Order: sequence, then C-alpha cells, then structure tokens
Amino acid sequence: MIVQMRVCVPAGLSKLVADSCRQQPGAAEVALHRGASLLPPGDVIVVHIAREAVEELMEKLQALNVQEAGSIAVSTPELVLSDRADKAEETAPGEGADSVVWDEVARQTGEDSRLSWSYLAFLVLATLLAAIGIVTDSTIAIVGAMAVGPEFGPLAALAVALVRRKWRLGRRAALALAVGFPAAMLTTALVTWLALPLGLFSRDALDNASAAEFIYHPGPFSLIVAVLAGAAGMLSVISRRSAALIGVFISVTTVPAAGYVAVALVLGEFPKAAGSALQLLVNLGGIVAAAVAVLYFYRLATKRLPDGTAARLRRQALRSQR
Repeated sequence: MIVQMRVCVPAGLSKLVADSCRQQPGAAEVALHRGASLLPPGDVIVVHIAREAVEELMEKLQALNVQEAGSIAVSTPELVLSDRADKAEETAPGEGADSVVWDEVARQTGEDSRLSWSYLAFLVLATLLAAIGIVTDSTIAIVGAMAVGPEFGPLAALAVALVRRKWRLGRRAALALAVGFPAAMLTTALVTWLALPLGLFSRDALDNASAAEFIYHPGPFSLIVAVLAGAAGMLSVISRRSAALIGVFISVTTVPAAGYVAVALVLGEFPKAAGSALQLLVNLGGIVAAAVAVLYFYRLATKRLPDGTAARLRRQALRSQR
C-alpha cells in the first residue's frame, strides 16, 4: 500500500527534509514545491512511500522537529498507478498490512475516547437496550446492546496511553469510562424504577431471564473471551480493519453487565448485581491488558532508528536553521 505524506517546512529546513525523504527505503516519489506554503511561510514536500516505511520516516521527521516548525499530513490515495511505487513496496522491509504508524493509532483512538454527548448517548442507549433484553429475556436485544456500545474506543486509547506514555490521552480515556458507565447505569436504574409501577415487567423478571445468566456468573472464560476480544480489537485498529470491531463488540460483556447491575440493584437482587459488576470489571481489565500486550509486541517488532540517528538529525536541523 502506498501512502502520501505532505510535509510543510521552513525554507531553511526543506533541503534536509527532502534528502531524508529521498534516501528513505520504500520512497517511490519525492516532490519539492518551493514557496508553496504561505502560512507558515516555507516549502511543501510531497512523498509517495510504502506504508511499511512510513513509521521510520516519521521518526526522522520528528527528530528534525518538523511537527513544531511546520506540519506532517498522512493520507492514503485511492489508486496509485506507478512502477516505481510497486518497486518501492517490494524494497521496503516488512508488510504494509502489519505496519504500525503510531501517531495514526494514537489519533484514531484519541478521537474515539472523548467524553462527548454522542459517546454518552450511545452508551446510555446501549445500556438501556441491554436492560430491556435482560428483563424480557431477549438474547437479540442483549447482542444488539453489545454492538451499539462505544466503550472499546476509550479502552483502546487507555492501552495506547500506557504503552506510548501519552498520559493526557490516558486521562481523557479514563474520564470517558469513569463518567460514561456510571451515567449510563444511573439512567438505566432510573428508567427501571419508573417502569416498575407501569407494569412493564415483574419484580421476579431476573429469575426468569435464563438468557442473561452468563452476565452475573463471571468465570475463567469471561476473562479468556475479554482477552481474545481485546487482542482482536487492537489488531483491527492497527490494521485499519474496522469490520472486525463488530465481532469484538458482540463478544464482550461490558454493556450488558452494566445494564444488569442497574436492573438488579433496583429489584433488590444484590448478589446478582455484585456478580455482574465483577463481570464488568473482568471484561474491562481483560480488554485493556490484551490491547497493551498487542501494542508491546508491535513496538518490539517495529524497526526503529539506529542509536544516535535521532540525535544526529536534530543537530543537523539546528545547524540548518541558524
């Protein structure tokens, strides 16, 4: 896969940046547009490069402080017809499908981890849908709630923050989880309390909900499923295969467990509420732990700049800007 990088840099730094891009293994084309940038004033460099070589070039550009003096934009063209591009993909080390662009992963998970009204709305609706599935003994409704729930975004962002030490991202993800789940559970408890006098379901509804027994009975397989789902979810984020996330959503018992806690507390089923709360914690912890393990594996497997290269590039950048 060919990726396009658009680099905006001051004129004094453009030659050094252009040379780094041209010498990068996997680069197919490098175009330099002098004076093309008006704000900030400088040059624009456009690079077509194999995806598996993007991370190494990004490290070089960041060592040159390009992100501070200018900007780096990465996009994927729909179609590239070029023999040079084909040869660049062949010469670049590794496979494009297995490559990780860490800034891209951080940005994607960061966008999905914000405590926004839409995030809260989806989580509340998913928890309410789970509660309806629980009191009506509807497996379809419970599975639907799993698919609607947006909680994997903050969990993935928390894993990225732990591995990459992006504490600001970690705090934002933790806030989304710490506020989102209690808000969804309180809303569900309130709706359950209001629905009881209306006769929408009986007080012994949980005794007849055989389809929901797995929610308040956490066991070894609860952790195993959470770990497998967390690993699959992070792999889908890294490889940009969003379709796989649907399978992740409907395999973990996070939203259904939150809904069960709310319903059980209102109905006075405290042991079941405790069991489903434990199920929720097991799933959240298993997903994050597995995602962290996947990221650490990719971090160890990813080719990094040789020792001293980043420092040398920084010195060159300082000299070029004097």
